[in-house]
Amino acid sequence: MQLRTNLADYPVTLAMKDGRVTSPLVTLDCRGPKTAHDGFKAMLRENAFDCGELAIITYLQAKAYGKPWVLLPTPISGRFQHHCIGFNIEHGELQPKDIEGRIVGVRTYAQTTGLWVRGILQHEYGVDLDKVAWLTVDESHLSEYSDPPNCRKLPKGSKIDEMMMNGEVAAAILGVDMPKDPRVRTLVPDPHKAAAQWYEREGLIPINHLFVVHEDLTKQRPDVVREIARMIKESRSYAPSSVVAGLPPLGLEANRKGLEMAIDWSYEQKIIPRRIKVDELFNDVTAGLGV
Repeated sequence: MQLRTNLADYPVTLAMKDGRVTSPLVTLDCRGPKTAHDGFKAMLRENAFDCGELAIITYLQAKAYGKPWVLLPTPISGRFQHHCIGFNIEHGELQPKDIEGRIVGVRTYAQTTGLWVRGILQHEYGVDLDKVAWLTVDESHLSEYSDPPNCRKLPKGSKIDEMMMNGEVAAAILGVDMPKDPRVRTLVPDPHKAAAQWYEREGLIPINHLFVVHEDLTKQRPDVVREIARMIKESRSYAPSSVVAGLPPLGLEANRKGLEMAIDWSYEQKIIPRRIKVDELFNDVTAGLGV
């Protein structure tokens, strides 16, 4: 069986894509865009793929709006997020609560990095997220979803990073797109120390992307779904141990707390209309996979 797959290049997926990990049951036709999130909309709106990676927040929305996708407990990517919001020191010093009453840019309000950063600001630093005006560039991957009232979409082609540098926004959630400029500071003070302390207390690494399969595949070919999970696990074993150590683990129970936190924060931030139960994300085929 050949499956249309949206899967980007990561150290933990490369062996699945370069032929080191193969299967007699399934071939993954990795035809998605180089940057996987550019394929999420096509996956959910146009049924352009049979399986692939999906951001956890996008998947929670898909589940909430009844899309026929099932989660595998196999994180593809994840990271600490404390360093992913910055500001230009030339326009004044900022502490986390200082963004209340100001404008902050983010690519998409329902972006996974945005979710984790806002949750950290709320729960760790007492920021009232409703008092922040959020400027966004892209629309949601789900047509059913609308951003909260304190969001405003910018004209197409707007550059959040440039707006941060010239002071049009007080701060911006940019992640890997943060400008490499000496004037840029992180809004969270000493973010790597803060992340280490957070990990010591919470014991989890925030999930970014996991692997999903179409519901029909779990019904018609559960053997193929199990084989995909095996391939993901084997491919991860080829990645450097230092990379694997910085990722969320495999398996449902090992990720339950992280998934619960993503659900709770998504509901609090008006990204999903109800609190989904973790076990709703899986079915009898996928719940026990990955371990």
